[in-house]
Amino acid sequence: MAINGNHPDKPDNTPHKWRFVRIGGFDHVLINSGEDISSIPHLDQKLWAALACPTQGLEFDPATLAHMDKDKDGRIRASEVIEALNWTLSLIKNPDDLTRSNTQLPLSAINEESPEAKDILSCAREILKNTGKAQADAITPADVTDKVKIFANTRFNGDGIIPAMASEDPAVQQVIEDIMDCLGSEPDRSGLPGITKEKADRFFAEARQYSDWWRRTEGGNADILPFGEETEIAAGYFEAVRQKVDDYFTRCRLAAFDSTAALYMNPAKEQYEAVAKMPLSSTTDEIAAFPLAGIQARAGLPLRGAVNPAWERALSNFRDRVVIPLLKEDKDTLNLEEWRIIKDRFFHYEAWKADKSQSPLEKLGLQRIREILGSQSEILIAGLLEKDKALEATASSFDSLDRLIHYYCHLHILLNNFISFRDFYTPEKKAVFQAGTLYLDGRSCDLCIRVKDPAAHSVLAQMGGVYLAYCECTRKDSPERMMIAAAFTQGDSDNLLVGRNGIFYDRKHQDWDATIVKIIDHPISIRQAFWSPYKRLSRMIRTQIEKFAAERDKAVDKNAAAAATAAGQTPEPGKPPERKAFDVGKFAGIFAAIGLAVGAIGTAIASVITGLMGLLWWQVPLALIGLMLAVSGPSILMAALKLRQRNLSPLLDACGWAINSRARINISFGNTLTKTAMLPKGSSRLLQDPYAEKKSPLRLFILVLLLMLALAGLFILKMG
Repeated sequence: MAINGNHPDKPDNTPHKWRFVRIGGFDHVLINSGEDISSIPHLDQKLWAALACPTQGLEFDPATLAHMDKDKDGRIRASEVIEALNWTLSLIKNPDDLTRSNTQLPLSAINEESPEAKDILSCAREILKNTGKAQADAITPADVTDKVKIFANTRFNGDGIIPAMASEDPAVQQVIEDIMDCLGSEPDRSGLPGITKEKADRFFAEARQYSDWWRRTEGGNADILPFGEETEIAAGYFEAVRQKVDDYFTRCRLAAFDSTAALYMNPAKEQYEAVAKMPLSSTTDEIAAFPLAGIQARAGLPLRGAVNPAWERALSNFRDRVVIPLLKEDKDTLNLEEWRIIKDRFFHYEAWKADKSQSPLEKLGLQRIREILGSQSEILIAGLLEKDKALEATASSFDSLDRLIHYYCHLHILLNNFISFRDFYTPEKKAVFQAGTLYLDGRSCDLCIRVKDPAAHSVLAQMGGVYLAYCECTRKDSPERMMIAAAFTQGDSDNLLVGRNGIFYDRKHQDWDATIVKIIDHPISIRQAFWSPYKRLSRMIRTQIEKFAAERDKAVDKNAAAAATAAGQTPEPGKPPERKAFDVGKFAGIFAAIGLAVGAIGTAIASVITGLMGLLWWQVPLALIGLMLAVSGPSILMAALKLRQRNLSPLLDACGWAINSRARINISFGNTLTKTAMLPKGSSRLLQDPYAEKKSPLRLFILVLLLMLALAGLFILKMG
């Protein structure tokens, strides 16, 4: 990718003439024309305002961000912006269209010469037709929002899935329902359940396999069904005793092999003793574990009489439903050879059963399956799927159409908040990272940024030099909570404290209760810096006075307690109470200290007055101004230097942006981001306050005292 600023697509290969505006301490590229937009992929990325931004926490169309975030990592990078631009420009006729405030995509703006654009245009017309807007000449983002609504009444939509309503034949509809019942369904774009080609092919393949499997038993195949239609029932009785009968004859053969083995093949005495101690019935598990009958060498299996009571019913069913029908005689005893004959007769049946594959189609029954196979359903369903597939190209363009509509309407806004910060520095506009406006302490703050974690955000945001108040925002009608960092760039911080409440209005004009939870303290304004020395002096004096008053109050309480204790003591008989002598030296020291303090204050005031009296009348105001500057000047200078260095970049970087420049917030621009309360034009104010504090002679007394101190100071100077 070329980033040297040249536009190789121009016939003469001349560089594009960019226009920049310097705002906030860096150059912003102006993106005002289609030619500017077409040249952005070739603009040196060192001149971009940002190289990446998050997809969350922005006041920007989320669908557009989702389309641009190709790797779904939650960030939009410069390469993804360029890819979106190139793709969009390849599908529209006039790049100048992107610079307009678009709310819809005109069909005439799509470049039909591009094969992809042609499919997108066809998809747009199909959607407008499906939504009852066949005559419309433009499509909006809202038109493609609800896919279910778009395809609600369509039989075919190119997604490779057909619902039952795709066929007008009730018989075919029922077959599609049977397929979904057996194999499950897939959601069609219409919102209805449907089947895919894979499900249809599997259904008919398994249906034929199931039918062929049953066909092997047809025509009187006695090898597989020795009992005819009753074979499955007979096989059940056979399987119920098979393991126990094998166990019985194996034990008898061991007894014939070794006569001493018979003793061990029958239950032991201890087993009978254990069983005898419990309540017994024919279903007791311990009894069922015993052999079917007593073990003897070469003995036959009795089918009635002396048999294990737990197996008496099973042996009776086996004899009546298997032995007698198969051996053609009533048998009370079954020998080993007869048992082997019976097992051999079930061999082919068991092999046939083993060939049966487990299929969910079995619940339909053989008759229904053969009815489906005998109809034209398979051919008709295949035809329906082919019709749906024929619209695949058009339907697959749905996502591309959705993407193009959002890019066409919103891409220019993103460019002015990514490649340049034009919206942020333009009056009456807000950048995508500005979440809304906070009203608190008689001010409105427009630079409010969504944050996830104030503690983590403040680490980097501290470097921005901006006074930030982190607020937790809540709404009574919603469990949602939102954290914002509000920048205060005008006024002072005297009343900005953790716990103070305000109201936050988001970009949708919804109001939130906002509470300050954390503060990053930095200078706010020159006015605050000017008054800060006097406020610090006032706080110091107030603190000292409060400290002195607290100490005196403590001393009074201590003396009162001591006096009360002394009053409770009984003096010795005939001895008068002890009285403390008046300490003249102590009080003399106190008065001397007071005199020194008054003298020092008077001397200082007298020096100032003497200096002023030695000036000409027009020099007095200048001297007073100089005095005030001497006090407030350092504070103002430090604040001015810090205010000029305020930087937006750390605030955004802490939110996941990759800011590529220093976006400064100087004093004049900062005053536009925070507005203080002002009376409307034409308003009047009544100056008579019925609750105003009454005038006290204390102020006059203090003034007279100060004048007397000043005169005393002058007198001391003259006498000296």
